[in-house]
Amino acid sequence: MPELLNRAGGMGEIAEVKGPYESAPFGNELVRLAETDSSIVGLSADMSKYSDIVPFMNAYPERYFNAGVAEQSAVMMAAGLAKVGKTAFCATYAAFLSRRALDFIAIACAHSKANVKIVAGSPGLVNPYGATHQSLEDLVVMRSVPDLTVIDPCDAVELRHAVRAAAATPGTFYIRNLRGKVPVVFDETDFEFVVGKARLVREGTDVAVISTGFMTERAMKASDTARDLGISAAVLHVPTIKPLDEEAIVDVASSVGRVIVVENGLRSGGLGTAVVEVVHDRGLSVPVTRIGLHDRFHPCGSQAYNEKVFGLDQDAITDAVVTGNWAFS
Repeated sequence: MPELLNRAGGMGEIAEVKGPYESAPFGNELVRLAETDSSIVGLSADMSKYSDIVPFMNAYPERYFNAGVAEQSAVMMAAGLAKVGKTAFCATYAAFLSRRALDFIAIACAHSKANVKIVAGSPGLVNPYGATHQSLEDLVVMRSVPDLTVIDPCDAVELRHAVRAAAATPGTFYIRNLRGKVPVVFDETDFEFVVGKARLVREGTDVAVISTGFMTERAMKASDTARDLGISAAVLHVPTIKPLDEEAIVDVASSVGRVIVVENGLRSGGLGTAVVEVVHDRGLSVPVTRIGLHDRFHPCGSQAYNEKVFGLDQDAITDAVVTGNWAFS
């Protein structure tokens, strides 16, 4: 059992990164974009260090605004800056944005089609500080807001591309942010990110794993293990939760005997529910297992400990792919 109080990852950083990684991909990409786009501004709510916007703050202090511990104000300031032609990137913790600042994201930003890019850190069980800081429901909440694009990147490469796409695309975005040492999973040389498009990263004919965020790396590893055991497991990575690539889901779900959805958030209302809706609406008769977090507040504890207890670790996901059984249902 992983240590309960292991602080690996610390303030919202993915714990125990063992392979290649990039440091602060969001902030560094924002600096690169700002070099040629003077409309880009950055905001935070007293969380510049822990949202990785520090590289931008240091490079362009006159284009950075700190609202203090007031997420609503940060989002409203971003909406106001967008009104005068700025492309505003507003970064803080997902838990505070999806709760305290929701009305401002929905009305001041999405309803107004404001050019505001919400960059939401510490998604799911990444943060060790319990229910006050763990954003389990943000994908559920943001998926319900009209005219809002919702993205959950897998790794540093995809996060950089998502930030680039958001800057180039008018309207309001909600991007789950991976901070600190962020794993590199995808190969930059053949990577392409398109808003609203899923990506088949493993082919298979027995079972399909549909995943989002950094859970996709675990889905890929589970697929590789399953292959060694004679089970053919496809993996469909869905970085854009909204708008959803329904055709990609239909294609993969209709070609296998069972489907597993894996996400770092509530299993009800997020990607798992979206997949079930697509499967039902398109008349497919394939069983769907949803791997995610149950409807409860989760305790303080290290990311590795909580993921082990609540069934989001590599072993639980691999077991579900291989045996068809997720022991935490």
